[in-house]
Amino acid sequence: MNLPNKITITRIVLSIICIVLLIVPLQKFGIDLPPVEVTAAIRVPVKYIICGCLFLLASVTDFIDGHIARKYNLVTDFGKVMDAVADKILVNGVLIALACNGFISVIIPVVIVSRDIFVDSIKMVVGNKVGAVGASKTGKIKTVFMMTGVTLMLFYNLPFEIWGLKVADLLIMIATVLSVVSGVEYYVNNKKYILEN
Repeated sequence: MNLPNKITITRIVLSIICIVLLIVPLQKFGIDLPPVEVTAAIRVPVKYIICGCLFLLASVTDFIDGHIARKYNLVTDFGKVMDAVADKILVNGVLIALACNGFISVIIPVVIVSRDIFVDSIKMVVGNKVGAVGASKTGKIKTVFMMTGVTLMLFYNLPFEIWGLKVADLLIMIATVLSVVSGVEYYVNNKKYILEN
């Protein structure tokens, strides 16, 4: 297994740890982590700080493994598949956990997951006819907005929360809209292959 693939597997492990921390009530297991008091009105649970660090680290590895694979010609079929799987576990898993914990509307992960299923289906159909379909520019921009927004959300929107600026919510909403736009783009750009007999 080459280095990019090892980094991808590490991202999956980090993602799972992050999701488990978000959904498991630690108090029931006798683990009581005191919150960090930022201001009198803002108290951040330690587990969210830990998850924020894990998510940020996992997000960075998403760019690193692809860069190394392309630069040193280490791209493999295993890497392509597992990279996509790692991305879905990281982003979709954390979005679902945030929705369950009341941080974001449940509509957001529903839209993101539905879009991913739609786009992946297009990629499979078109891939069998003309080869692999790369990520669109809109999709890449969406990813940057989503990763940044979720990271901020896990850190309780700090430092912007101090000034009452809902930056994390805004970034995640923009990413959700861009997700739908990129899904439409995938369909329009590949419509002729999808509708072929």
